[in-house]
Amino acid sequence: MRVIPLLLIFMFFSGCVSHENTLIEKETPIEDETIEEEIIMETLSIYSNVFEDGATLSSAYTCDEDDISPGISWEEVPAGTQSMALIMDDPDAPGRTFIHWVIYNIPASRSGLPSGVTKNNTLDDGSLQGKNDFGKIGYGGPCPPSGKPHRYVFKVYALDTELDMKSGATKSQLEAAMKKHILAQGEMVGTYGR
Repeated sequence: MRVIPLLLIFMFFSGCVSHENTLIEKETPIEDETIEEEIIMETLSIYSNVFEDGATLSSAYTCDEDDISPGISWEEVPAGTQSMALIMDDPDAPGRTFIHWVIYNIPASRSGLPSGVTKNNTLDDGSLQGKNDFGKIGYGGPCPPSGKPHRYVFKVYALDTELDMKSGATKSQLEAAMKKHILAQGEMVGTYGR
């Protein structure tokens, strides 16, 4: 007679344990998602010694004159940064965003890029330059059609790695390589019109 109550008690506790395990298995992915959502990206301070954020770029930095890159500097780089990257594009170009400059594997020790960066695949400090939408390596300055001024967005990224890439990468290739490696980012905008 005692066997049946003991069997019922055993089945009850077995069911509870089994039920608890089921709940734990279902809750684990939710906890992982919460951890990923809590990652907050830091912001870099970006500035230039040749134009203010939102101001007009001098024609010296465009295809109308010298077509040299403006100086861009950054601050508040987070600990753990292994390299920097920069993308400059024109979201106001007809039909699509036009890419003007892609540069990456900038040493983390650098606090900026000077005006007139050479248009070589590899710079003296090891920085690598990608291909712009003019089909060339390095900086290609604003060259908009006549009309309303365009915005030229300089985006700077602090990365937790040095990218395993050769020079000549496109913006989309760089963005794919940077994914999950961005510690901080910031941007500033210059304008130019004809």
